[in-house]
Parts: sequence; structure tokens; C-alpha cells
Amino acid sequence: MAEKIVVEAAPRDSRGKNEARRLRVTGKVPAVLYGAKGDSLSLAVSAKQVGQILRSASGHNTLFQVALGGKEQPAIVKDWQVDPVTGNLLHVDLLRVAMDVRMRVKVPVHTFGEAQGVKVQGGVFETVTREVEIECLPGEIPTEFRLDVTNLMIGQALRAGDIQLDTAKMKLVTEAERVIAHVVALRVEEEKPADAVAAEGAAPAEPEVIKKGKKEVEGEEGAEAEKPEKKK
Repeated sequence: MAEKIVVEAAPRDSRGKNEARRLRVTGKVPAVLYGAKGDSLSLAVSAKQVGQILRSASGHNTLFQVALGGKEQPAIVKDWQVDPVTGNLLHVDLLRVAMDVRMRVKVPVHTFGEAQGVKVQGGVFETVTREVEIECLPGEIPTEFRLDVTNLMIGQALRAGDIQLDTAKMKLVTEAERVIAHVVALRVEEEKPADAVAAEGAAPAEPEVIKKGKKEVEGEEGAEAEKPEKKK
């Protein structure tokens, strides 16, 4: 059974940048709690606790309890803002959930193994999609999905439909044909014949000659123009 996580929250009456700075000095961060047909609430929560949730294996899909006014409400982190310079948490959106109502979430997909198309055929392995969307109850959100790529050969791919789901508990929302990873042939540029390379190297010389020739012609015309007329 998963460990119960409780995030302490307090009502937040004041808003604005000054209030947000004051909260951060005390180790808290502005937050809003909404969803599940409940009121939208402005709160202050522990930046440390939310940070630990986001860094955990289940990340933003972690189910936890928001403790407020002696009551607990189940929620997940829906969105968050981070300072691009310091990396500090600036704001958090918390989505209140109903434990008996299915919801849609995005779950990361990780691959493992060395593809035969790379090891034996010299191909290149590429990851195309890193997460898929599923529908399930809040208490049944998986931490991740894993796909074994060992048997992939050049030209072959693993798709979202290849993920093993417990269909009694969850449904795949992402289209089944979406490519997760594949192996492609290494692209090697063909070497050009020596005479073609030589021709390319000599190509710029022609316009240069024409350009110089034009100057010489212009020079001759200018010289003729400067000659005085012969008096009769």
C-alpha cells in the first residue's frame, strides 16, 4: 500500500507579488486548489513538500491529501511555475479529485534493453513519444510504463498500443498507433565521383573571370570617352 502523503495548507487572503515574496521567505508558495465540483481556494503550501512530490518517482501524478481546516482533500499537482534562474518553486495549481471518478492523466513511458537493430544491424534508435494519456481512477495511476526494445530491428517500431495495460482498471486515450520508439537506418551520404568534386571546385572561377572581363571592357570604354575630339 502506498504511503499516505499529507500537504499542510493555509488560506491565503492577500494576493500580489509582495504577498508571494513574503510567503516564499517563510518557505511557503502560493497555490490554488480547484476541481471535483468544489470551490476554488487560494492557499499557501510548503514549497519543500511540493518539491519532494514533484521529484518523486510518480512526480506530478502523485496522489496526496491537502490538509486544510481540520479536513483532508485528495489532490494531485496539475501545474506549477519555477523561477528560470534559481529553480525555486513560484506557484502551484492543485487539482482536487474524486476517488470514485475516472480522470485523464499523462504517464511517462520508459524503454529498456538494447535494440537488435542497433547492436546487429548498425541502425539508430530513436525515442519519439515520452508519455501517453490514460483514463483511470485517481488511486490507480501508474508511476510509469516500460517497454522492452530488445527485439526491435531496422524499420520496426513500438507503439502506444504495445503498452500492457490492465484494461479492467485503465483505458488508453492516446491513439494506439502513436509511435513510442523505433530503429531507423543510419543515413550515410554517398561520396561523389572525383570529376564531379573537381567540377564543383572550379565552378566559382567562371563568374570571377566574367566579372573581371566586364571591368576591363568598362575601362576601355571610359578611356575612349576621355580622348579629346580632333579639331578639323
